[in-house]
Amino acid sequence: MNKTTDFYPTKYWHLLDDGRVQCDVCPRFCKLHEGQQGLCFVRGRHGDQIRLTSYGRSSGFCIDPIEKKPLNHFLPGTPVLSFGTAGCNLACKFCQNWDMSKSREMDTLADEASPLKLARVAHELGCRSMAYTYNDPVIFMEYAMDVAIACREYGIKSVAVTAGYMSDEPRREFFSYMDAANVDLKAFSEAFYWKICGGHLQPVLDTLIYLKRETQVWFEITTLLIPGENDSDPELEALTQWVVENLGPEVPIHFTAFHPDWKMLNHSPTPLSTLIRARRIAIKNGIRYAYTGNMHDEKGGSTYCHQCGQLLIGRDWYTLGVWNLTADGFCNACGTACAGVFEAKPGTWGARRRPVRLRQYAD
Repeated sequence: MNKTTDFYPTKYWHLLDDGRVQCDVCPRFCKLHEGQQGLCFVRGRHGDQIRLTSYGRSSGFCIDPIEKKPLNHFLPGTPVLSFGTAGCNLACKFCQNWDMSKSREMDTLADEASPLKLARVAHELGCRSMAYTYNDPVIFMEYAMDVAIACREYGIKSVAVTAGYMSDEPRREFFSYMDAANVDLKAFSEAFYWKICGGHLQPVLDTLIYLKRETQVWFEITTLLIPGENDSDPELEALTQWVVENLGPEVPIHFTAFHPDWKMLNHSPTPLSTLIRARRIAIKNGIRYAYTGNMHDEKGGSTYCHQCGQLLIGRDWYTLGVWNLTADGFCNACGTACAGVFEAKPGTWGARRRPVRLRQYAD
């Protein structure tokens, strides 16, 4: 895809008085001259419009457990076909997928698939959902939405793994095609977002509020805790209190461990004790489903009834064990509903990770 005619047309942009074209997908509002690309790298000006250069191409496809997204309350135990492209609209110094999200090489996008082929292959492989992940689907929203439309024909759900850094109108269209999401709430301070991510906090909070109040999308939140940056008691208190007050106590939150990467190699890894402390603060403030992640902690990874304390779903990493939910998602001890999207029986995919080469399948 190296010709202008191959670039995919988009609609969230407008022409400025000075002749530049402004991209309106996210709050960066990149203002571009002919031939320039936005910070995300995959949306750029070609002619008098913004076009997407990564449509139909991916940095790789893989079947994952849905718990790896992480989603603990959406079709537990089932396989999800995951893919991403290249680029990102944030500039997080701690990026764990920087080889894809920071890539400016289109050769990173080595695998190709039309939406129809991708949906058909997911169906053939027995996947219950499709995840737009690894880098943020906000920047390749046209491709993700077309895949989601194709997936609906096979009864396959769509999952967005996103930082939620998006403008209002495209946000509304994008999430109208999604069934579930994990939103990365990177911190609860504007200073962190600006200094470390090159963005702003409020648009992410707006996305979370929109998902809760105006959609039926099942969503969970992930916060990667970085020692000395966003892991203080006061910040964790403020974050979890905000979630309860604005989103409700039933929205799950995952506290995950940082490991030194990209431009933050001089920071220490997150100790398990920090994740346990964050989980304890969240539960104290009324969050019913708080989890630890990226480290082995069976208690912190399992689901409990918020009413009676019964172990509802036991997890060892991404492998399910104990299952004490009724067929309709209630605690089998006290009858209290567990928030989420559940089927009568859990999936049995386990912790497997299976790379998929789309070119091996017929078009």
